[in-house]
Amino acid sequence: MLCMCKATRVGHSPRGIARAIFGGHRPFPEGSRTLTDIRLLSPGDQALLANVADDVFDNPVDPALARAFLADPRHHIVAAIDGALVVGFVTAVDYIHPDKPAELWINETGVAPTHQGQGIAKRMFAAMLDHGRALGCTSAWVLTDRTNAAANALYLSVGGVEGADHDRDNQDLVGYAFDLACRSAP
Repeated sequence: MLCMCKATRVGHSPRGIARAIFGGHRPFPEGSRTLTDIRLLSPGDQALLANVADDVFDNPVDPALARAFLADPRHHIVAAIDGALVVGFVTAVDYIHPDKPAELWINETGVAPTHQGQGIAKRMFAAMLDHGRALGCTSAWVLTDRTNAAANALYLSVGGVEGADHDRDNQDLVGYAFDLACRSAP
């Protein structure tokens, strides 16, 4: 099978990540901002979710729900952290099905308005796809509203292919699929 991967594997240094995401040019003037840290959260990171920027999540983070989410091995969250403040996230669930290998369902992506337009969502999404590969998932998928221009642009920019399995009768939604079995040469 021929893989048509668009992503290139890079080191995990901030400079390597920035170069991969922004194509060698800086998204902001030198010294004006530092790169936001992108991290996969684990059960020990619950305290981070107590300090979240406005308009990142739909609702205030509930400590009990955050603890349960982080403790569940099939639930995953990649967060963007600026200093000690969570300014973005991508959540996902890995699952198996009787007739399919492991898949990663991307549930939600959010970035604080103060941090939008800096490539943070793209970096978080790429980190979540890498995590899905590490888990052994062969594919990932996400749904969004057809009118959500920012989400549609994001999913296409990270290699999503329109047409993930979704309700064909609902033309307001569009799905994107990601081939996680395909790895580019380092």
